[in-house]
Amino acid sequence: MKAFTNVRLPDGSAPSVLIECETIASIGGEIPAMAEPIDGRGMLLAPAIVDLGVFRVDGPAFRFGGIARAALMPDQSPPLDDPGLIQRAAYSGKPDIWVHPLAAATRGLQAKELAEYGLMKAAGARAVATGRRWIADSGVMHRVLSYAAAFDLAVVSHAEDDGLTTNAVATAGETATRLGLPAAPARAEAMAVARDLMLVEETGARLHFRQVTTRAAFDQIRAAKGRGLPVTCGITPAHLFLSDNAIADFRTFAHLSPPLRSEDDRQAALEAVRDGTIDVLSSGHDPRGPEDKRLPFADSAPGAAGAETLLALSLNLVRDGLIGLERLFDLLAANPSRILGLEGGRLGPGAPADLILVDPEAPWRVDSSKMRAAAGNTPFDKLPVQGRVLRLFKGGREIA
Repeated sequence: MKAFTNVRLPDGSAPSVLIECETIASIGGEIPAMAEPIDGRGMLLAPAIVDLGVFRVDGPAFRFGGIARAALMPDQSPPLDDPGLIQRAAYSGKPDIWVHPLAAATRGLQAKELAEYGLMKAAGARAVATGRRWIADSGVMHRVLSYAAAFDLAVVSHAEDDGLTTNAVATAGETATRLGLPAAPARAEAMAVARDLMLVEETGARLHFRQVTTRAAFDQIRAAKGRGLPVTCGITPAHLFLSDNAIADFRTFAHLSPPLRSEDDRQAALEAVRDGTIDVLSSGHDPRGPEDKRLPFADSAPGAAGAETLLALSLNLVRDGLIGLERLFDLLAANPSRILGLEGGRLGPGAPADLILVDPEAPWRVDSSKMRAAAGNTPFDKLPVQGRVLRLFKGGREIA
């Protein structure tokens, strides 16, 4: 039994928080004499982060970033399209991290034959995902959504029409033209979103767009939510705080999927956070080594190590007055948990004791050479940030 004292919660209150076994026993109640006291020294006690859509289980990076639960994308080797592979993935983070595998929507992620959702759900899959790519065949996607709905599984979709984006490494516009990079129009995202929204109307399935990054797509999702469709969407800090100007020096650490967008789209993303269109902030954690990044920009692999910087960068949204702390942890923890059908991501009696103690003002500098991730390919290299996780608790047990 543990009792957190001298802490403040995201809602601004400062009660004691009692942990018994693996759950929160009470908030603001009497502290038993036998409870082990933990003095928070006035720091922030919040739900541990639930990172929806990582591409690698990376324990040291997750610990640094305050991530206790990670939803693992099916893009593994081999793809997570079999109950045995799902079960193995679910055990891969133990004992320190909860790993929640996302089942491959199609066998081998080939966008042709559906995988066995029921068996994979029984093995531990928390959702179905299309992987790094959009499913272009509307008939296949219709079956994916219908089948997932029958098993009450959300579908996590990549939203780019690959008829336009194949071989593209940047967003069409002034920057891509000046650099001579293969580019695709930003509208490719909205086209994919529009098709999938129509199929949601047809099937009633729950659909989560893992990353939405353009004004046109936000407008469509905002309207779909207004019609009551069961649709959610996420974004990473990179697309909130960087535009395609970040690739102007051919820096491959800024080669992402989807690619960085125009400043207008970036501003639209910030507005979508503010008005509630965006439901989830995630790291998109995809560490890439030198063999993938020390190449010409067009030949490099997309992806960034994002787990360690997710919280510190996201706190900028609070400092800038865009959202409050409570809303921030909805985006980082409560909403991802709800989409995946997890009990975590919240503070309250009976909730899992997955907690982080955070100093929101602690300054540090992002340094790709010192990151704990499997590789340090971050587009925020050398950026000064504020906000550090001091302690991480998973099920009431501290993770060192």
